[in-house]
Formats: sequence, C-alpha cells, structure tokens
Amino acid sequence: MKAMAYLPFLLLGLLLTGCSERDRPLDSPVRFEGAVYGSFYQVTLADPLTQGQARALEEGLLEVLEAVDVAMSIYLEDSELMAFNQSPVGEWQPLSDELMEVLAISQAVAEKSDGAFDVTLGGLVNLWSFGSEARPREVPDEAALAERLAVIGPDAVELDLAAMQARRVRDVFVDLGGVAKGHAVDRVAAFLDREGIEHYLVNLGGDLIARGYRDTEEQRWRIGVEAPLEDRQEAQYVLPIGDVSLATSGDYRNYFEEAGQRFSHTLDPRSGRPITHRLASVSVLHPSNAWADAWATALMVLGEEAGMALAVEQDLKVLMIVRDGEAWQSRVSPAFVAYFGESLVEELGLVAVPDSEQMESTGVIDDA
Repeated sequence: MKAMAYLPFLLLGLLLTGCSERDRPLDSPVRFEGAVYGSFYQVTLADPLTQGQARALEEGLLEVLEAVDVAMSIYLEDSELMAFNQSPVGEWQPLSDELMEVLAISQAVAEKSDGAFDVTLGGLVNLWSFGSEARPREVPDEAALAERLAVIGPDAVELDLAAMQARRVRDVFVDLGGVAKGHAVDRVAAFLDREGIEHYLVNLGGDLIARGYRDTEEQRWRIGVEAPLEDRQEAQYVLPIGDVSLATSGDYRNYFEEAGQRFSHTLDPRSGRPITHRLASVSVLHPSNAWADAWATALMVLGEEAGMALAVEQDLKVLMIVRDGEAWQSRVSPAFVAYFGESLVEELGLVAVPDSEQMESTGVIDDA
C-alpha cells in the first residue's frame, strides 16, 4: 500500500458559510473523491444528507483511510507494519486489532490456496521492482532471487490471536498489498454503517463495496468489470450489485518488458517469478472486501484451471477473463451464477463452469 496523498473535494461546490448553509439539503447522490494509496477513492452516498452531514462524513472517511495507511503502508517508515518488518526475528510483537485481522485473513487464504497467496513475499516484490525499494525495472539476478525465495513462506510469520501478537520466525518483509486496500474498503463501509448511512458505493482503486440502492426507485448499484486492455479503461461487463463487495486482480496494467518478454507485477510465491498463464483478470464477490482482495490475488496466481477449481471448492463468486489469442473469454463459478441468475449470465455471454462433483468427475480438481 502506498502512502496517502490527500486531494479530497466535494463535487457540489459546497460553501461552509454558517448554520443555514450547513443545514441545507443536498441533491442526491453526494460524491466524495480524491487520491489515496497511489490510486483513487470515490465514495457515493444516496441517503438524504445536509451539507453539514456530508462534510462530517467526508472528514470521517478520510480519517479512516489515514488510519489504515498508518497501520499497513510499506511506504511510511513509521507505519505499524514497517515496525513489525524491522522487529527482531523470533520476538513477539503486540499488534493492533486491524493488523492482526488482516494477517489472519492472509494466513487463512494462504493455507486454503496452498501458498498461492503469501504476504511474506515483499522481498521478492521489491526485487522485481514492483515494491517500495527504488530499483530499475529489470529481471533480477538469479542468485538474489534464490536467496529471497528461500526465506519466504506463510510459516515465516506466526500469529497469537489470543494475545494479539505476531512474530517473524525468518527475516521476511511482509507486504499487505494484496489485502490491505480491501481492508480499507471494509473499514470505510463500517464507518458509514456506524453513521447510519444505508445506501452507498465505496470504490478504492477498483475495489468496491455496495449497500442498499443507488436511488429512490431502489435500483441496484451498477459496477463495471474492465476488459483486459492496456491502453484504456473500458467496462467489459456491467453488474448490478447490492450488499456485497467486489475485488479484481489483473495482470494487464502493472508490468514491464525486457527482451520482448512481459513480466507481470503478480508474482507466484511458490516460484518467485511473475505469472505467465492466460488468465488476465479475476473478480471475486464476497461480503468482505479484504477476503475478496486476497482471494482475487490467490486465484490470479493459480491460473484458469486450478484457480476456478479452488473457487468452486470454496463456493466463491468468481468471474475470470481468460486470454484467447487476440480476444478473450469469460468464465464464472456456480456461486456467481446463483447470485446473479442464469438469465444475466446468458445475457452477458459468460460461460458457467460445472459444480464440484462435475469438475471432480472430469478430473479438473485432481489435475489442479
């Protein structure tokens, strides 16, 4: 997660000029947006609000975003995560509730994905020039790669949830880039829930969570899943969602090329190298965006077949976009079909994969 740069603005030209203005009702929806974590935030509220209420909500959500940054950024030298990364190997460190929660989610997804998701790979991310270390974008030296690969692994960090403490048992660099932004989405949503907001859409750099409806006619929020295009942003599918979150992991934006070969920012922790398969993006719907974020990364690492087999096994709502020559095809899990309905899946031209028993009978899960 990158250190925050605050560029907030309220898209209604609000003037804070006295009590009468603060009590003035605003047209719905109200939207806040700005820069955060090296990306953007966009929060849309469909509840009836006054100018004063909107200003207080904007200030509150910025405080939430800053708190997550202070806890989990690898770009802030004094963040809680960086203090943990610099702590003596083998010594237990007391950690905040939210950092322990994110580490626990990370370890759970690491275990269920057989190590395809691993937050201890920060040293490798840096080595491949996608992290916080200032390195040229080039293929790393094989010896350095082997050295960093040798120490990583989910077992390199131990958690004591009862005592709310953790320790590094090997000298690994924990990078929460695959889950922290999702956690921030959850924290903003929890803040809005506490404030009594019932209808909203939170979008942090493409990770989203929706509650309620987007208007008084009770229409669902509509979100776009991007086509895997490198030169522009274009929605391939538009999905109606409510009371659920969505996170997407893709390999078509952050990469570099060397000697005609493309190197994605998504690394396979098991090999220490960028992924090379046909899977272009994975979108996961889940009640928690932190879980959706982690699962999207894990499935992206696993690839089309093994990733979808795991999605079916874990009953995850998943949409995969897979390269097919110059075009692509999209596959969805049974849980995705159950959530949106067969009619929408057919309308969008999505291919539904079989359920667990059918996949086992064809050997897909065994082969994964």
